[in-house]
Amino acid sequence: MADFKKFQKAVQEQFERMKGHPLFVTGVSKDGLWDTYLKSFPEGTNPIFRERTEHDCQCCRSFIRTVGNVVAIVNNRVVSIWDGCADLEGDEDCYNIVASKLADLVKGKYITDVFRHDVATVGVLTNYDIKDLKIKWNHFQITLPSFTILHKDRIGAALGEMRSNKEVFKRSLDEISGDAIDTVLDLIGQNSLYRGEEHQDIVETLRVHNKVYLKLKGQAAKDNYCWIQSLNLRGAAKIRNTVIGTLLVDISDGVELDTAVKAFEAKVAPTNYKRPTALVTKAMIEKAEANVLDLGIGDSLHRRFAVAEDLNITNVIWADRSAKKVMGGSVFDEMKSAISVKPKSLDKVEEVDIQTFIDTILPTASSLELLFENSQTNNLVSLIAPEKDDALMTTMFKWGNNYSWSYNGEVADSIKERVKNAGGNVEGVLRCSLSWENKDDLDIHCIEPNGNHICYRMKSSPYTSGQLDVDMNISNPVKGAVENITWADKNKMGEGNYQIMVHNFTQREKTDVGFTVEIEYDGVINTFHYAKEVKGQVDVATFSFTKKDGLKIITSIPSSQASKEVWGISTSQYHKVSMVMNSPNHWDGEQTGNKHYFFMLEGCKNDKDARGFYNEFLNNNLTEHRKVFEILGSKLKAKVTDNQLSGLGFSSTGKGHVFCKVTGSFTRTIKITF
Repeated sequence: MADFKKFQKAVQEQFERMKGHPLFVTGVSKDGLWDTYLKSFPEGTNPIFRERTEHDCQCCRSFIRTVGNVVAIVNNRVVSIWDGCADLEGDEDCYNIVASKLADLVKGKYITDVFRHDVATVGVLTNYDIKDLKIKWNHFQITLPSFTILHKDRIGAALGEMRSNKEVFKRSLDEISGDAIDTVLDLIGQNSLYRGEEHQDIVETLRVHNKVYLKLKGQAAKDNYCWIQSLNLRGAAKIRNTVIGTLLVDISDGVELDTAVKAFEAKVAPTNYKRPTALVTKAMIEKAEANVLDLGIGDSLHRRFAVAEDLNITNVIWADRSAKKVMGGSVFDEMKSAISVKPKSLDKVEEVDIQTFIDTILPTASSLELLFENSQTNNLVSLIAPEKDDALMTTMFKWGNNYSWSYNGEVADSIKERVKNAGGNVEGVLRCSLSWENKDDLDIHCIEPNGNHICYRMKSSPYTSGQLDVDMNISNPVKGAVENITWADKNKMGEGNYQIMVHNFTQREKTDVGFTVEIEYDGVINTFHYAKEVKGQVDVATFSFTKKDGLKIITSIPSSQASKEVWGISTSQYHKVSMVMNSPNHWDGEQTGNKHYFFMLEGCKNDKDARGFYNEFLNNNLTEHRKVFEILGSKLKAKVTDNQLSGLGFSSTGKGHVFCKVTGSFTRTIKITF
């Protein structure tokens, strides 16, 4: 007959081995455990005693329901209290069978909780039959380790906290990428993260666990790992719910590094905090460098101003013959070109669109002169080439050549593009944008027909859809700032007169750079330039709006008559054109992105080092390294040279104009529209 005491001892000894490890319970039900225990006995090994089977007793039932589903994780393997009975043989083999069934049941479920109990001893070793005191019964009994004992009233809260730690820790390992962890550690190491050193230890700990976790096979193994480690880490397991955890999750989710760090700093840094270094990590640089080498575009990063000798006839639409010779002409030609032009004299000039000009007028033109207006300083543009000629063979851009361009103020396009880059909406039905070049705090204001005043104090008008969405130079002022008011819904706009004003809220520089305001409606851009020092408020323009007639300018600041020199050429004067060309992204039949029309002017020289490339130019293979290339673009500039191709550029996305004096079979002045 089988000896239960051997079964009893095997369970005790197994539990003693488990006590040196954290203890958990799996998701098998208490009733399921007890039912499996009774049903697993082979036929004839659990005889009826009086009314019930011999092994059907309250003591064993209580024991199995209390600790029958307890497990430990030993060497990454789940073991139960029933696993120590495999050596039972002979008559005791029936207990081996029962233990095996229970072990399979218990380990077949996921761990659901840490094991905690309110008394130190579970079960009763022996007792006597109440009806016959001569009959002695043996039962299961174990002594629990002290770390599992808690007051009954505290168990629920303690288990809830440990479950929460495990779940948050697992989410951290599932949702936070190794690249994000390395990025944050790099930022901390280079002191680019406010008080980042306070989080360094926990982030490094997370990196260790992340590497182990990724190597585990199967969901059960990962789940068990999180149970064990969350107990070791305790509160630190909830790193995902901390400010540094939010930063890690944002970076893992693909949020722009600048945006993610700004969100972090908004929570932990004072309002006047200024980050000491750029948000480019060593890992990001190394990864970008490897990609550059793989693509063979290393030489393309170093840029210079392009010259006429770089181009062939297929790159230009039109070229003046004299552009290939030494500068000539008489003193009278120079005197005539130095006369300022009054805008009123151009009111009745012939008007053609740019494509008509290219198709029908340029082919017969022997020379061109362009009027450089005060409002067109942001249209000044330079053509940029790689320093090494052999770099022309491998392009880093979205188009098939290695030429780029840079507008005055280091913008790739117009004020509209600058507003867009600052986060402003340029897709509304009406846009009023302000741009200025010093560090003053200028503000754009608009008074709508209903008297509502949109400005920095009240940035939105819920009734008209008007919204001030860019407000710069309040603090940390920069040159080349913009502000922007846009109206998204034509049907909500009030009919009547709108007043646009610019106010100098804080004057930091006593300079006469003035400002430029663009008012765009239905694709037509009206540009207003104020070329004086801005003191107090300037009334820029009043325009009327009706749903039938659209926008009409009623009054505005007059066009500036004063001529000034920019890039070696004077405003309000005509300048000789050496070449007319499309932007490089539309050379040789390509049509990549917005087309720009460049009029290269004799004597026009960019007097500052020019940015050689912009992120929006880069091909798709470099997109993931945009942050590194943003820094590289600002550092690897084309150095100022006397010989360069610079002039005026106009984007196909804008609705601007330029006055052109055309000499051919006869001389005429034409207003070219874009």
